[in-house]
Amino acid sequence: MARILLLFLPGLVAVCAVHGIFMDRLASKKLCADDECVYTISLARAQEDYNAPDCRFINVKKGQQIYVYSKLVKENEAGEFWAGSVYGDGQDEMGVVGYFPSNLVKEQHVYQEATKEVPTTDIDFFCE
Repeated sequence: MARILLLFLPGLVAVCAVHGIFMDRLASKKLCADDECVYTISLARAQEDYNAPDCRFINVKKGQQIYVYSKLVKENEAGEFWAGSVYGDGQDEMGVVGYFPSNLVKEQHVYQEATKEVPTTDIDFFCE
């Protein structure tokens, strides 16, 4: 499925064809270190393996380190998920940002507290 993405920059309009799908939202809000959710919250270590059930999630191996960028605000009976990317030696998932269960990891180092509550958007759950 191709989506058209329009980028508006001063004096420039770019049109790009993007292949992917918008998946269901896991939450309506997330906690971040800043308003744009670009700063790393923490570095965590996986306590067990995790196989991603769909494209919104990342595969994680026990012992891998994960940079955490946001923490979804738990709603109703939904699980608690964080967004991050695997850090390691040439792993397939390295650099890919996705969700994983928060109880899968133990935070090793907190860089900044996740104090900014911001709404999630469709792009937070977009899969290429």
